[in-house]
Amino acid sequence: MRRQIKLTTRRELTAAISRRYQAADRNGKKLILDEFVKLTSYHRKHAIRLLTAQGCTHQGRQVGHRTYQEAVKEALIVLWEASDRICGKRLKSLLPSLIEAMERHGHLHLQDGVKEQLLAISAATIDRLLRPVREKASGGRKRKGARLSRVRKMVPVRTFADWEGVGPGFMEMDMVVHCGTKTVGTFVHSLVLTDVASGWTECLALPVREQALIVEAITGLRSRLPFPLLGLDTDNDSAFMNDTLWDYCQKQGIVLTRSRAYRKNDQAWVEQKNGAIVRKLIGYGRLEGLSETAALRRLYEASRLYINFFQPSFKLKSKTREGARVHKKYELPETPCRRLLQRDDVSPEIKEALKRQMQPLDPVLLLKSIREAQDMLMALSKDRTPETAAPDASTFVKSLATAWRTGEVRPTHRQEAKPGQRWRTRPDPFAAVWPALLGWLEERPDMEAKAMLKRLQASGFGEFPDGQLRTLQRRVRVRRKQIVQQLVYGAELQSTQSSTDDLL
Repeated sequence: MRRQIKLTTRRELTAAISRRYQAADRNGKKLILDEFVKLTSYHRKHAIRLLTAQGCTHQGRQVGHRTYQEAVKEALIVLWEASDRICGKRLKSLLPSLIEAMERHGHLHLQDGVKEQLLAISAATIDRLLRPVREKASGGRKRKGARLSRVRKMVPVRTFADWEGVGPGFMEMDMVVHCGTKTVGTFVHSLVLTDVASGWTECLALPVREQALIVEAITGLRSRLPFPLLGLDTDNDSAFMNDTLWDYCQKQGIVLTRSRAYRKNDQAWVEQKNGAIVRKLIGYGRLEGLSETAALRRLYEASRLYINFFQPSFKLKSKTREGARVHKKYELPETPCRRLLQRDDVSPEIKEALKRQMQPLDPVLLLKSIREAQDMLMALSKDRTPETAAPDASTFVKSLATAWRTGEVRPTHRQEAKPGQRWRTRPDPFAAVWPALLGWLEERPDMEAKAMLKRLQASGFGEFPDGQLRTLQRRVRVRRKQIVQQLVYGAELQSTQSSTDDLL
């Protein structure tokens, strides 16, 4: 509990009630002690010691006799630098031989008593005296690593190898950001949950990264799952490691576990879906605002049935290591729905409900709704209207036979055409000598570019390495083409000179 009153006030309060506490009986002392602990936030044993102390005087911290003077510290700094700034424990063992060697060569002259103190100093005292020197030399005090939060200490760790034999209902949960290339500002997040046993995946769109929204999303999701939610496994993100989610899981009887820090393979099931589902549906563009969150939510509503009922996925069966090689065996690809139907630990009621839910589903219409939702999402993110009107079902079915001819069919992955480059990116190495080259071509129209380059290298006009032969060949070829056009069409050579430079 955080202390709510100042130190001076606590001291005055202790002095005021100490006599009353010492004169009271057993029940009175208990009441006074309870009130005193509540006000000061002291530990109960510490409060008893304060109230029963004679005189109850609180003096400030007294500085004792300083054993090591400034001369010892200055000599220690020199020895620390001479030892190449090693730690206190290593320097403690080196001091006798280092002092003797530096005195022998005349590098160190210690006063009376300083040498004895240096030889008697402990490693902890060396580190304490050198702490400000080390901080100054290293550019300032280093930031301490983040401590484990109270919730992270309570949540047990679950690794990839701890999922053997679990049934449906234990899901891994992760967050996918849609920030584009910059993480500044607020942007949309996707909350992804994957069942370890069956691969059943649910995606939820969140406008911001907030723990209360995560709890609300999980609450709404539980009614749509074909099985009861028994456990959640998350990473060490602060959006998951907090009192809000911890208290919710405790009240609802949900087992909350976490992966090891910086070990993504502990959450291999959901990490696979982040790429195979979320990035495949949406890509890596930036999404922000409530309108784009609503569009992403409609996309997930359209895709959840298509993914869980009509998208088979691989599932790792076993993994063995032989030396440096790892042999992996996978089960046959199955949809999450079929995996649930094949399990013996799934109740007949759940299986019957899945069959009834799958019966009216049309995979083509689901795919059509996914494409429309993707087109609407991209239209909102790029501030434009959808490209075309949504086709009817028959037109969409007919387009499946020829969709491959148009390239990318997902609107979220189409890239805008870039304008062609029509300008020179490097300076022309033959610009200064081009008039001379034109004279050579007039003298010998059949002269090859290789012969012209050798003549240039021997004439002393400058340095022209052999690697520039192709550039000269292109220029000569274009020039001869211009001459042919002049002879055939009577066109002026000057009019095509600018376009020639662009091509070169």
